Amino acid sequence: MTENRTQNLIVLDMAGTTVADGGLVERAFGQAAERLGVEPGTPDHAEKLQYVLDTMGESKISVFRHLFGTEELARRANSAFEEAYGELVDGGLVTPLPGARAAIEKLRADGRTVVLTTGFARVTQDAILDALVWQDLADLTLCPADAGGRGRPFPDMVLTAFLRTGAVDDVRDLVVAGDTAYDMLSGRRAGAGTVAGVLTGAHDRAALTEHGATHVLASVAELPALLVESA
Repeated sequence: MTENRTQNLIVLDMAGTTVADGGLVERAFGQAAERLGVEPGTPDHAEKLQYVLDTMGESKISVFRHLFGTEELARRANSAFEEAYGELVDGGLVTPLPGARAAIEKLRADGRTVVLTTGFARVTQDAILDALVWQDLADLTLCPADAGGRGRPFPDMVLTAFLRTGAVDDVRDLVVAGDTAYDMLSGRRAGAGTVAGVLTGAHDRAALTEHGATHVLASVAELPALLVESA
């Protein structure tokens, strides 16, 4: 007998998956690094920026711990980054990816619970939600601090969504969607039955597949139809 999966809990990444930020991560990192004495145009700056780009999707404080070595420097860098990113967001430089809002509304209209997650701090996540007027778009929003401090590629935010919402009884009913390898790893480590990579952000089809994508979509706009087809 085939077990009927409900797929009623959808955990979506924000930047690169549902939100376009126009390269704000690189710009905000540049401002933060300069405050800590990393001069633009130097090999050190180029190396650190490349690491930031390579680890898109990971909790930003974890990235800065790797780059700057001590907790004090990491926290200074993270605060400077969040401040710079927030100022850029307030300047109107974030937009919804095409079809993202409609997809979330369709998922919820179909009776599914939608959770938006990010590797940014809560203050930055809220700034993005406010800028897009998305405060009530999803059922729940989560950042690493909401899940004990660990962001992607750990499964903690996905499992926090599972525990907090109670929307499904089995982690295999979880659906995780994101644009980075870390999103895929996070979903697979949480036991999600559907881990969908989208091609609107940081990583390509090969990287998403290599890190565990069960499906690769052109964009999150295709997700509602995928779930109807696979029901």
